[in-house]
Amino acid sequence: MGSKGSVPNSAQPDATSAAHHYHLLNTDGLSHPRENVATLLTTSFGIAAGICAFFPTLHILGAWAGIAGLGTGLYAQMISATTAERVFNVCAMTVSGVGLLLALAHGGLY
Repeated sequence: MGSKGSVPNSAQPDATSAAHHYHLLNTDGLSHPRENVATLLTTSFGIAAGICAFFPTLHILGAWAGIAGLGTGLYAQMISATTAERVFNVCAMTVSGVGLLLALAHGGLY
């Protein structure tokens, strides 16, 4: 009856459950600011290149956004820490590549 710590107090939050604040990219519960910024930059460049692909007059912006998206995507893929970051990186690099190819078909880099 007097054993110390045998009955957990349900009123106190568990220290391990309070430490897990999940984020969309941080599925492991840890903070990865450098990896997240690289992934978000890759996604932004991919979205820009994808949007510019629909407008042939924006071929210069789309081409450079595609190159930047592929470059940052390769770097982000090398330093990524979670599967969610890798998924976002691969999807954004694919859109960047397609945007780059369409921009090159519409007029090129200059």
